[in-house]
Amino acid sequence: MAIEFEARKAEPRAASPRAPGSPSVEPARRFNLNMALSFGKRSLGADERMIFTERLALLLETGVSLAEAIKVLRRQTDDALLAGILTSISSTVSEGKPFSAALGRHPEFFSQTYVSLVAAAEEGGFLPEVLNQLRDMDEKNSQMRSNIVAAVSYPAFLMLFSFAVIVFVLVFIFPRFSELFQSIRDQLPWPTLVLMFASDMLRHYWWAIIGVLVIAAFLFTYWLRTPGGNLTMDLLKMRAPVVGEIYVQIYLYQTLGVLGMSLANGVPITGALKAVQDVVSNSIFFDFLRTIQRHVNEGRGVAIGFLETDFVPPMVKQMIATGDQTGNLAKVMSRVSDFYGRELNKRIAAVAKGVEPIMLLVMGVVVGLIVASLILPIFKLSRVVH
Repeated sequence: MAIEFEARKAEPRAASPRAPGSPSVEPARRFNLNMALSFGKRSLGADERMIFTERLALLLETGVSLAEAIKVLRRQTDDALLAGILTSISSTVSEGKPFSAALGRHPEFFSQTYVSLVAAAEEGGFLPEVLNQLRDMDEKNSQMRSNIVAAVSYPAFLMLFSFAVIVFVLVFIFPRFSELFQSIRDQLPWPTLVLMFASDMLRHYWWAIIGVLVIAAFLFTYWLRTPGGNLTMDLLKMRAPVVGEIYVQIYLYQTLGVLGMSLANGVPITGALKAVQDVVSNSIFFDFLRTIQRHVNEGRGVAIGFLETDFVPPMVKQMIATGDQTGNLAKVMSRVSDFYGRELNKRIAAVAKGVEPIMLLVMGVVVGLIVASLILPIFKLSRVVH
């Protein structure tokens, strides 16, 4: 289960007119040569950002000035890529420009949410506190990713192992039996005939199979980067049995967590909504956020956007509406996000435990079919001989 948990890299979005209620497909990225060439380049991730944020907060809390703290972190790092970013930030801050402006020059490392919260903290004079909150957010997201990887790693291993065993049997073992079955080919059951055909294809036309798979993978990747493909895949993710609900919970966990923290630290609701669009890469959820932002701009409040959607649970709709009416929206959103964070860990663990026996059962059925496809013709062959 591939889940888009990394924060979206900041990219310019051109507002385009569209009919109300129509799904937005702006997050789709079209395939281009530059993207393909840069695919293998190393980039800094959430772990490096979390360490940087934690150390910077610690230095500021001990009384070190911001400019000096950045220089200290620059001298301590052994990572050339991070060192270059810190050098740029230090230079910008030394020129008297805001720290948030310096961070905004590196959207590949600092999301719009990060920059917006730092800007609000600079204005309010509570930068160390916000940095600690950002560190905690990255830590929670990192733990969530680790739980997801741990949950899917064993089922994925079982799938790969099963596939490898099947290929080995078809390429190296089944051909020896195929020679014995030639005399009774007309009497062979259809599973055996299918396996014989698959064995011949793998042994004699493996190059064509690999070529078809490579072309299919390229075309599928290209399709995913088109607006229509991106939208279709996002719809499938959210409507798929079992995992669809998990996807929705992940998006709510991310969105409400960032919105709650932004509002609690003084970021205006319009700025918070704009920043949170960096968090999720699902086009359906992006359109949902755009709808909320439109309602806010029209003076209708935040809750109406939640009430109009069909994928937000009724409990969340009611809590957001209550928080909007009472002025406790930031607290309510943070509480709901924490709730979903705990529920997701339980849900992912439960799904992983349920998938493992299913995978073992499927492996057993596949192996049983292969064995039966070999044993039944042997019995027939023995009767023909006698």
